[in-house]
Amino acid sequence: MRWDPVQYGRFADERGRPYLDLLARIEADAPRRVVDVGCGPGNLTALLPSRWPDAAVEGFDSSPEMISAASGVTGVRFSVGDAAAWMPTPDTDVIISNAVLQWLPTHRSLLRAWAGGLPSGGWLAFQVPGYLAPWNDLMIEIALSPRWAARLASAVEQEVPVSPARDYAQLLLDAGLSTDAWETTYQHVLTGADAVLEWVRGTALRPILATLGSDAGEFEREYAAALRTAYPTDSAGRTLFGFNRIFAVGRKP
Repeated sequence: MRWDPVQYGRFADERGRPYLDLLARIEADAPRRVVDVGCGPGNLTALLPSRWPDAAVEGFDSSPEMISAASGVTGVRFSVGDAAAWMPTPDTDVIISNAVLQWLPTHRSLLRAWAGGLPSGGWLAFQVPGYLAPWNDLMIEIALSPRWAARLASAVEQEVPVSPARDYAQLLLDAGLSTDAWETTYQHVLTGADAVLEWVRGTALRPILATLGSDAGEFEREYAAALRTAYPTDSAGRTLFGFNRIFAVGRKP
């Protein structure tokens, strides 16, 4: 699956809001190394050198396209890397991961391993999108319909790939970290034709588009019609898009 930094960058302000809220809860004073796991195009990672000017700041992502887009960001060392195979070095005092772990079925065991690898005083902070929402329900319903099921059953998450905030809080507590976990539903005000479809095109819809190839347009038209009913546009061309986010922040004593 190839990522498109331009499509992902649409609604950048709305996508960036959870990162800012997550970052605000990390109270590290003078970390030696800060790592952004799954940094995407680097526009949010760019905030980290200003927050911690004396730290070595790194960002990595599995997508070469995203890392190429991040190349113009200064003050950060970017690289292509696999979050599922990564472990913090002993001087990694802050790990931050924004809207990445939902792609990794093993992320709960990874979180335990990362927590174990933190030095004393180290911070682990992550955010994942919630999936109990019409945009996801409709995508799965259409993908599993008779027209598409044979090709798409393995391309969609039929089970919610993330846990509630309470479960992540317990995971971090069991790993020995002090913990702050919460959920927020943002009411994003989107504009433009089929705005919710455009949002999902940048993330969760990508495995379906990659699987269908030249037939992706047919699927999108069916999905767009369903989204228009679930997320109506008002007379001023605005669409309210409620999007749930799940956050957890832990500190190692």
